[in-house]
This record gives sequence, structure tokens and C-alpha cells, in this order.
Amino acid sequence: MENTDDFGFDDEFDYLDDKELETKTADAPLIKGASEEKEEEKEEEEKEEEKEEEKEEEKEPEQVFDSTIYVVKVTTNKEDKALELISDKVNKKKIGIYAIARPHGIRGYIFLESPDRENAEEAVYNLPYVKGILPTQVIYSDIRQMVEPVASEVNIVKNDIVEMISEPFKKEKAKVVRLDKVKGEVVVSLLNAAVPIPVTVKLDNVRVIRRDEMED
Repeated sequence: MENTDDFGFDDEFDYLDDKELETKTADAPLIKGASEEKEEEKEEEEKEEEKEEEKEEEKEPEQVFDSTIYVVKVTTNKEDKALELISDKVNKKKIGIYAIARPHGIRGYIFLESPDRENAEEAVYNLPYVKGILPTQVIYSDIRQMVEPVASEVNIVKNDIVEMISEPFKKEKAKVVRLDKVKGEVVVSLLNAAVPIPVTVKLDNVRVIRRDEMED
């Protein structure tokens, strides 16, 4: 009779051989641990952050203009010529000037927008009709009404006698032939021309000096 213990089990057990145990364990599928998954997620996040940083670096920075407006004193009635000479010099020598303005109604002065006084002085130095730069600087709000067009009721009618206030016919007298308020233009005939030739100009380039009371 075989030996059994008090519980009725055989003394001998069918133990697995160590080598067989190792083989079975090796054949079992491996499951990645939570720590490995976290490492992979962390790597993915780092890659995404690097891509975002590269995109930010590739973006061009916004241009911010730091400028000052200078008042240039010029010879009266030579404002347009002085502006033309300054503009030619700025373009040829690549001087740091952002804008030049000569508003209608302002005589003897033009405005110059520049990053600093050094560039402004270089732009006007030793030019005909230019007398110098005033020491006082201005801001745009000070001259806004002078340089921005203001919508107003056009008070010009056919047969009005007008004076040209801009080149190339500055100070010439003319008679209004036709008016186009939509385009903001007026067709005039120069009074001193040997042969009457219609000339089309902008409404803000003429001013009425005489109006004859007559029907169109």
C-alpha cells in the first residue's frame, strides 16, 4: 500500500522540472508595464513640444516702427520741388525715411517721418530750397487733419473759374467744363492756354475764385 500523509495525499508530487518551467515562462507573451507606456507618452509629448517650438521660431517677428515726425522748413512756394528733391535723395542713398508729406494749405513746411534725427538730417542736408529741420518734434495726431483727406461737400459747379493749387499747372486759372463727384475729378480748360485743352484734375487740386451767376 502506498504511503499517504494524514490528509490522504501521496507523498510524491509531480513537480515541473526547472528547465521545463523556464521554457514555459519564456513562451508566454510579454506584457509591457505601465512604466514603459508612460515613458513612450512622455517621449511623444516632448516631440510635440519640440515641433511647436520650431514653428514659433519660424514665424517672422512683427515689424514695429519706432519713428518720429520732423518739420522741415523749406522755401515758400517751393514745397513740391523740395519734397521731390528729398524723395530722390532718400531713394538713391537708401536713407531711413518712412514717409514725406506736403499737405495742401501749409506753406513753407513739409513733414518727414524718420526713425531718428540723424536720418532726417541726412535726407535734407545741402539740398536746394531746404532751410533746415525745426527742433520741435510732432506726433501724428498733431498733423492728422492736415494729411488725411476729409470728406466734405463739393462746392464746385460748371463754369466756375478756379485756380490750380498743385503742379504742373499751379497758379494757372481755368474754367470748369465738367464735374464728376463720384470720381472726385473735375475737367477744366486753362484760360491762358493758346489752344483750349481739357485737363482732368482732382477736386482737391483746385479752388474756386469766381462764380458767374448763369445757368448750366
